[in-house]
Amino acid sequence: MVRGLGLQLRRWGPPGPGTPERPLLVMLHGWMDVSASFQFMVDAFAAERPVLAPDARGFGGSDAGGADAYWFPDYLGDLDGLLDALAARGEVGERIDLLGHSMGGNVAMLYAGVRPQRIRRLVNLEGFGPPSDPPSAVPGRLARWLDELRAPVALRRFPSREAVAAQLRRTNPRLAPARADWLAGHWARQAPDGRWDILGDPPHKRINPTPHSASDALACWSAVQAPTLWVEGAESPLAQRADGRLRREDVEQRLAAVPRLQRRVLPGAGHMLHHDQPEALAAGVEAFLDGPAPALPA
Repeated sequence: MVRGLGLQLRRWGPPGPGTPERPLLVMLHGWMDVSASFQFMVDAFAAERPVLAPDARGFGGSDAGGADAYWFPDYLGDLDGLLDALAARGEVGERIDLLGHSMGGNVAMLYAGVRPQRIRRLVNLEGFGPPSDPPSAVPGRLARWLDELRAPVALRRFPSREAVAAQLRRTNPRLAPARADWLAGHWARQAPDGRWDILGDPPHKRINPTPHSASDALACWSAVQAPTLWVEGAESPLAQRADGRLRREDVEQRLAAVPRLQRRVLPGAGHMLHHDQPEALAAGVEAFLDGPAPALPA
């Protein structure tokens, strides 16, 4: 239990906190995803290391938040509480390596800025955060949230595991059929009526009533002390035009705020880098985690 919620944890490698040179690697998945999403990447690691990935609240096998909306700082609170609980059991050392994808990458960046003493190395897989909301957009955002509360929200159901796998491949055409089939069994679960339900809390699909402040995020990113690796897919919408509202120059502004940043573009990968090119991604991440730390900027 962490902050009153049961969090499902997925572990790989040897038990325990690791060593100061190769500490526990904590991996945070993206929105509408699960911790099992990292399986292919972990399989490709050349060296054994302790790895832990939680299902975020309201995803996978973790408990739902029990509210009409999800408050983003709760993800930071859950991570902090999880590390405290692991430390009390001697399962984590003074510092960890932290990796996050998409939403998980944004959580990782914010957390590394507010708890810099806990992070040895940081890896961000296309976790750039949402666009900033101008004050003029707040009334409309809140009105839309209130409107959405008037009707129940439900996630799509599927007739079979094969249909779940087909949906995963429609979302990401680069996903190999065998990987899609494996992921389908972790991304969804068969209900008593025989249909398959996505393992996610439906309120995740509602608009978040809390406006996002890019300046707040920049302040946290600027406070990151750990050497940081940014990885983006060469075929990701981010590399081409960002995500519609977020401009490429906004992404560059955020990356420029990180003091000790290394960058890598992964050929043949879209936004789901760990599904598209897990072997190449694992090799790059391992080289960063096990290599010499870059010097602090002058």
